[in-house]
Amino acid sequence: MNKFSIVLSALLLVFSSEITAQKKKKGSPSEEKPTYSSSLVSGLAVRGIGPALTSGRIADLAVNPVNPFEYYVAVASGGVWKTTNAGTTYEPIFDSQGSYSVGCVSIAPSNQHTVWVGTGENNNQRSVAYGDGVYKSQDGGASWQNMGLKDSEHIGNILIHPEDENTVYVAAYGPLWSEGGDRGVYKTTNGGETWELMLEISKDTGVSEIAFDPRNPDVIYAAAHQRRRHVWTYLDGGPETALYKTTDGGETWNKLEKGLPAGDKGRIGIAVSPANPDIVYAIVKATEGGGFYKSVNR
Repeated sequence: MNKFSIVLSALLLVFSSEITAQKKKKGSPSEEKPTYSSSLVSGLAVRGIGPALTSGRIADLAVNPVNPFEYYVAVASGGVWKTTNAGTTYEPIFDSQGSYSVGCVSIAPSNQHTVWVGTGENNNQRSVAYGDGVYKSQDGGASWQNMGLKDSEHIGNILIHPEDENTVYVAAYGPLWSEGGDRGVYKTTNGGETWELMLEISKDTGVSEIAFDPRNPDVIYAAAHQRRRHVWTYLDGGPETALYKTTDGGETWNKLEKGLPAGDKGRIGIAVSPANPDIVYAIVKATEGGGFYKSVNR
């Protein structure tokens, strides 16, 4: 039984007891009618008693690398929340910004006070809300600045160079319901003042995820995803969905095909092993041969 039900049951019990007490009284018929005064319910002011339903999807987490008690939570339809006591309490820190829908959050490895947020949930169901680009905070989330890519509408994830907080890569997913927009892998070397499109596939295909090789931040893997949502259906995949790799910080890219499904593919998830970065994992949705894949040679 949830808290609302408990309070409601308590109210009914109070009222029932009052009615029973009135019926037991002897006297005129008027005395048999229950009488309610403001004092009877004055202590039951309307107040929040907790969520009666689930709160929605948690899109991402970012933990302070030097203080594990501090981390940020990106909520798909609820902004960004911060805790400094390992989750005992949370504070909303993104409510005054231009989007309530958040896809990802990242902390600069070289500066714990620099936090990036990508707006627009990066899932593809009909209930997804769009965002207005990427935001940066340089004071741990106390204030924010929109750094552009507003036409991306949905951000896959954000990678920050481990030694240079001004070098940032963004996986721009692009609009879900239409073509065009900001799609692909974008890079800035000046903290978001300007952006360069490093990997562009087409007006229908964006990048859902990017991952560093932990030994060398010039080595990046990118998952391109061709998709489109319509009212009556969802087109999840196509011939342009693929896995890409760069070894020069995004200047050039190679498509990785050997060993992966040859036909049309849907969304691809990627992860590089921190213990042995030669090992790369990919979870692949495909018309034929979809599943969990592993490479041992990068």
